[in-house]
Amino acid sequence: MNHPTDQNARITIPHWAGGKPWDGTSTRTGTVHDPATGEVSGTVALASAADVDEVVAAASRAAADWRRASLTKRAAVLFRFRELLAQNTDDVAAAITAEHGKVLSDAAGEVQRGLEVAEFACGIPHLLKGGFSENASTNLDVYSLRQPLGVVAVISPFNFPAMVPLWFVPIAIACGNPVVLKPSEKDPSASLLIARLWAEAGLPEGVFNVVHGDKEAVDRLLEHDDVKAVSFVGSTPVARYVYETATRHGKRVQALGGAKNHMVVLPDADLDLAADAAVNAGFGSAGERCMAISALVAVEPVADPLIHKIRERMAGLRVGDGRRSCDMGPLITAEHRDRVASYLDAGVAAGAELVVDGRQYPIDGADGGFWLGPSLFDRVTPEMSIYTDEIFGPVLSVVRADSYDDALELVNRNQYGNGTAIFTNDGGAARRFQSEVEVGMVGVNVPIPVPVAYYSFGGWKSSLFGDSHAYGTDGVHFFTRSKVVTSRWPGSGAGDRGGVSLSFNPTR
Repeated sequence: MNHPTDQNARITIPHWAGGKPWDGTSTRTGTVHDPATGEVSGTVALASAADVDEVVAAASRAAADWRRASLTKRAAVLFRFRELLAQNTDDVAAAITAEHGKVLSDAAGEVQRGLEVAEFACGIPHLLKGGFSENASTNLDVYSLRQPLGVVAVISPFNFPAMVPLWFVPIAIACGNPVVLKPSEKDPSASLLIARLWAEAGLPEGVFNVVHGDKEAVDRLLEHDDVKAVSFVGSTPVARYVYETATRHGKRVQALGGAKNHMVVLPDADLDLAADAAVNAGFGSAGERCMAISALVAVEPVADPLIHKIRERMAGLRVGDGRRSCDMGPLITAEHRDRVASYLDAGVAAGAELVVDGRQYPIDGADGGFWLGPSLFDRVTPEMSIYTDEIFGPVLSVVRADSYDDALELVNRNQYGNGTAIFTNDGGAARRFQSEVEVGMVGVNVPIPVPVAYYSFGGWKSSLFGDSHAYGTDGVHFFTRSKVVTSRWPGSGAGDRGGVSLSFNPTR
């Protein structure tokens, strides 16, 4: 495999295979933009199926040795990686802001959340402990093992170019698996910075690899015989496709899909707290979060005063270049910005009240940036597209409900079940909600209830395909296979040879 080092190599953002940058053989490239200016900031290699085969081959060559590496050695690499990532947070955050557009503080927060999973993975000697039962039968011991799968693929989205890969990669590597990461081609540079940190941490060549590409690369990973498992995060239609395709090819799959997250505000709630939360969770990262609050369910009579407080807070938001002191940056591409903006017309046409129009919002940034300010709808009803669709942008819709039961029914009737929140001062109502709501992650007076690293992230219904959630103990189980050993040693005690017995369950 050729690894050019010339600074004038034809590919600006290469793949990473066998511990080094690699241009690949495909001549196809994609453009990477600075969303705050609209300018092309670079090109990225788009892998062919043959390129994917080469990268998977590099991972496969590393598999046997890394599988045999001691838990102590793996943990040492994880600890070094964790320290390097912490030291280089600013550089990774700057790369995210330059290609995604989110503000620097948000990008640094993303790296921090990924860092927490790396810290969790540092405990791999404890996490991979099996069970042991001495003398389960006469002189017979039974114990369990967890062993790596082999090469695994991680396919991550544009909205969290560092955090989402870090949900999966440290745990997969700690469990003894080589990884092939296919990041979004829209903001690929963070993955290369992370690859260099893995190499500096002492990870053997080929254990972590990056292949850039589009559907051709994804399809080859889903079909490749040497790829044993796939972790995916993206929209629900694509998650369903990834799950069905990869499982059809015999792979273990966890595919996290889309969301329509509801925030229920009861009449007894602290409306200042709720208004702050709605703005933070609705417009942070320009709404490009699978855990963003996009539907605020106001149980009457709180809608009018709550909307008033939200409008006050929206007026103080500064939208602009994420490298400046702004609250919200641009959207990822012009096409995505235009798609999100089209929902504003669709909502008005359907009869919703457009309280704040983000297209009229003042912008602190270049004219060519992919801008859309925060938008607020009132009197949204469940049949409107602004309610049914995952808009994935800075659009907050207020749905009015007459009672707690009506609000709960609305949430449970939705096809998605990723995250939800309830704002109330009534402990009984909160406890009832967390029990009755059909959603995988629930916040009580917490608008974005992303679990900490030692729990697991994942939704219900059309928000998750597969049985395993991300990171935490679910992540360890996903990236390993369980094996149970039943053992008896001759000479260990009287009667250990057993004699002849044709019964299924000999003398205990």
